[in-house]
Amino acid sequence: MPLRHAAATIQPALFAKAAMNFDQIRFTLRAVIFDWLRQPERALDAYAEVFRANPKDVRAARSIAWIHADKQRWPAAAEWFDKALALEPEHADTWFNLAYVHEQSGDRDAAKHAFRRASELNPKHDRAWYGLGMAHAHQGEHAAAAEALQHAAELQPMNGIAWYALGMAHYHNHQPEQVEAVIRHLALHEPQTAKRLIRDAERADLVHLVETL
Repeated sequence: MPLRHAAATIQPALFAKAAMNFDQIRFTLRAVIFDWLRQPERALDAYAEVFRANPKDVRAARSIAWIHADKQRWPAAAEWFDKALALEPEHADTWFNLAYVHEQSGDRDAAKHAFRRASELNPKHDRAWYGLGMAHAHQGEHAAAAEALQHAAELQPMNGIAWYALGMAHYHNHQPEQVEAVIRHLALHEPQTAKRLIRDAERADLVHLVETL
């Protein structure tokens, strides 16, 4: 579940402002160049200078967070995504990225909160629903997992991974009819994944759906 990241870009309007922050402009240009040259540590230093010049530059905060996350420096990444959210609290992708960072660092409660917030802000964010469902599943909260994964599966009907996870959530939640519905869906679109779910959910009675595929 990769992070969503867009490298900072220079907006023409930035240069048209009457009260220009020349340090911010200069360091932003440097950061973008280092990003383009794939020199993340030098880009990180430049983005930090941008943020020092303008502590309201949310793009700089997100870029710093993304670089830390790419280097698997999870606490630093979380800190900077939090700073970005303090400036732009309704940015769904930032919540999703923060959730990913918490997930990678093993803080599933924080991950659940951030995935849930991302899905609330953007109900069509299938990866946020999937992440929320898997966070619930890892904690044995299978009913909540199934509810979230249902959203992910409906948004991505051809995503076998999401449908398999939904089937297993129903299995652990003792819902055999729902498991069968998922297997029948997968049998039409991803028969190999359907076979795996039949095995893992102990539904040998449904093997006939895929035995000729």
